[in-house]
Amino acid sequence: MAKKSGNNKSDAELKEQIARSREDLALRLNRVREEVDLPSKIRRSVRREPVPWIVGAIAIGLLVTAVVTRKKKVYVDAKSGARSKHALLEAGFVLGALRIAASLLKPVIMNLVEKKLGSYSGRGRFGPKGF
Repeated sequence: MAKKSGNNKSDAELKEQIARSREDLALRLNRVREEVDLPSKIRRSVRREPVPWIVGAIAIGLLVTAVVTRKKKVYVDAKSGARSKHALLEAGFVLGALRIAASLLKPVIMNLVEKKLGSYSGRGRFGPKGF
């Protein structure tokens, strides 16, 4: 069965002790909540000492501006720069020559394709509609 405790306190005393424990626990819980509530701590700090917060905000703004507007330096070797310009010029010339050749050869190729496909159209392999 259940053991009896060696405590000889009355029910009223036990209830009073439990009530005090609850109050103590509630106070400690409120203190913990206040310590953890970071936004309210920051608001209080800004109200008490606004100057350091303003200086800090200005410093962060300047830092962000300096990082964002910074231009990246690119070092180019003079020899490779001349080579890349030469390669671009050559590529443009080749593409232009291919375009002229394609426009000149288009009638010849179309005539050849028509002759090849024309020989297949007379066979009537697929039926009356050609399919």
